[in-house]
Amino acid sequence: MKPTIQLRLGQHLTMTPQLQQAIKLLQLSTLDLKQEIQEALDSNLMLETEEEGTRRDEADSERKKSENDGENASTQNNNDDSRNDPNNESEVKIESEAMPDELPVDTVWDDIYDSVTPASPGSAASSDESQDFLNQQSSGESLQDHLIWQMQLTPFSPTDLAIAEAIIDGISEDGYLTTPIEDIVTSMDDPDIETEEVEAVLHRVQAFDPPGIAARDLRECLFIQLRQLPEDFEWRERALFLIGEHFDLLAAQDEAQMKRKLKLESDDLMSVIHLIRSLNPRPGTSVASQPPTYVEPDVFVYKRNNQWRVELNPDAAPRLRVNAEYANMIRRADNSADNVTLKNHLQEARWFIKSLQSRNDTLLRVATRIVDFQRNFFEYGEEAMKPLVLRDIAEALEMHESTISRVTTQKYMHTPRGTFEFKYFFSSHVSTASGGEASATAIRALIKKLIGAEKPNKPLSDNKIAAILADQGINVARRTVAKYRESMAIPPSNERKRLA
Repeated sequence: MKPTIQLRLGQHLTMTPQLQQAIKLLQLSTLDLKQEIQEALDSNLMLETEEEGTRRDEADSERKKSENDGENASTQNNNDDSRNDPNNESEVKIESEAMPDELPVDTVWDDIYDSVTPASPGSAASSDESQDFLNQQSSGESLQDHLIWQMQLTPFSPTDLAIAEAIIDGISEDGYLTTPIEDIVTSMDDPDIETEEVEAVLHRVQAFDPPGIAARDLRECLFIQLRQLPEDFEWRERALFLIGEHFDLLAAQDEAQMKRKLKLESDDLMSVIHLIRSLNPRPGTSVASQPPTYVEPDVFVYKRNNQWRVELNPDAAPRLRVNAEYANMIRRADNSADNVTLKNHLQEARWFIKSLQSRNDTLLRVATRIVDFQRNFFEYGEEAMKPLVLRDIAEALEMHESTISRVTTQKYMHTPRGTFEFKYFFSSHVSTASGGEASATAIRALIKKLIGAEKPNKPLSDNKIAAILADQGINVARRTVAKYRESMAIPPSNERKRLA
């Protein structure tokens, strides 16, 4: 075959750099958007925030005003001195001279401004890291840090100290010792260490705060907490006996057997069980603290004059503008490298600002449409939530579903009922007996409400909940109720059963 030249006509979609940038900004969260804006400010000299531009304009105005006032004052002083003291020519000459931008001084910064008191040599505050204020922010005390601090205050021999460190290392976030005693013995380099010695150190660690720490199972955790109560504490001994000897009966909630074993009446048995319920089954969670993660909403929703309104969060991203001073430096007839660079930066800055404006407009339109559609939720709560899918918003706004998906990902809405992600308002639907549709979110709220109002000693089964919902016109299967219940981390009826 010989090579030939052919002419063909066709159409294809081209992703321009501007379109790619707009799509990228649209799907960014508030935190990522701030980082992207900061990178653009650092790399493009034409971009600046409105705050920076305003401060610079005010500074220029003050500087020009002071220069004009200085020139006027100098001229006035010259005239007055010339009239009043014609012999003082040298002083008149000095005052009339222009003030230089920088004056030589023989002082240092600390002579004029208060400085931070220097730390003693060798202290933590004297290190270079202490100069960074971000490094001084507290990251929260972990459970291991809390236990190690107590271990260092407890008199241990070197061998016992090593064992205690190994035990603390094997404690989970919930406060349970997950490493078997045998593994701790094996991990120690000393062959003379035996299981009894490790268990002895374990008992000392179990006396640390919080109560119940380093337990190997729930029974031991509750037993440790009860043992640390005062000896004259009401029902302490009976609770210890129930936990230590008949824990299986407590787990099965066998009221008749527990009354017979403890030789107690129903009211007294309830007092013992209430004491056990007051204990913490996850002691580690009372100490371990993680740095809080804050969500900055993209929009605010509020009600004014009986109308729900949506506004963009002005603090979600800084407002940008083109630096007018640099833009005026561009000489259109000059093709030098510097001028070409300025032109490229100017064009990129305009594209970036336009992409930000497009993102904000799209975000506001989508949020407003969601609020209009879910108005009943804002008025009455989760039970009034309507079924909603991305296609509904896309058709209403004449956008593609992929665009709606990008807008609703990692975007948050602050409302009088709390802060929610946009995707929270989207849910599947279930048909009702009247031919309508019910939102899955509303059904979950109804299930949670029914379970919250059930009798503790006679909880509702999934079949019963499905029957109650059917009476209300919502046709859901038992397995659907079970799926929704599990999604809310609610145990089944046999695990929810409690003695009254």
